[in-house]
Amino acid sequence: MFEKNLEINYLLDFYGYVLPERKRNVLDMYYNEDFSLAEISEEIGISRQGVRDIIKKAEEELCFFESKLGLSKKMTELESMSDSLLSLATQNNAPAIVCEGIAELKKRIEQ
Repeated sequence: MFEKNLEINYLLDFYGYVLPERKRNVLDMYYNEDFSLAEISEEIGISRQGVRDIIKKAEEELCFFESKLGLSKKMTELESMSDSLLSLATQNNAPAIVCEGIAELKKRIEQ
């Protein structure tokens, strides 16, 4: 069965605009708009198998970009570190300015 990989949706946010427009649009329909293969095939005028092939190739490209650049992994690490810092600062009664600075950093990372 062809199951959706939610990690691909996350990678699409990072690297989607590097993909050719057709691949990006197909992935967007599949992952973000929750279209079925049949619905996408009707929309773009190719077979379901053709849609599946586009999705698989685009997923491979996104994984390749992540393996070379690692932006998604770095972002996840930054989010985790900012959460830990804020928690640690709060637990240790750090000055308000320190907590506010960490909270602002966390907010910027998440944007």
